[in-house]
Amino acid sequence: MYGNWDAGAWVWMSLLMLLFVAALVVGVIALIRTGVRDDQRRRSFDREPLDILDERFTHGEIDQQEYKERRLALVERR
Repeated sequence: MYGNWDAGAWVWMSLLMLLFVAALVVGVIALIRTGVRDDQRRRSFDREPLDILDERFTHGEIDQQEYKERRLALVERR
């Protein structure tokens, strides 16, 4: 009925097709995730210096005196 093809060949073809579709799905997901990470990285470079300074002060990385000095320097530079 199937000529020289036996049932084993159909099984292998089905498995190969499943692997191909799975590889496509994984590839698309990887491309999407890479694009999202690049977008987040780009957005971090687009931030204003005063925003970064405010964030550092909020997180406690710099004290109030240093915050005031740096803020004054940034505002004067504009």
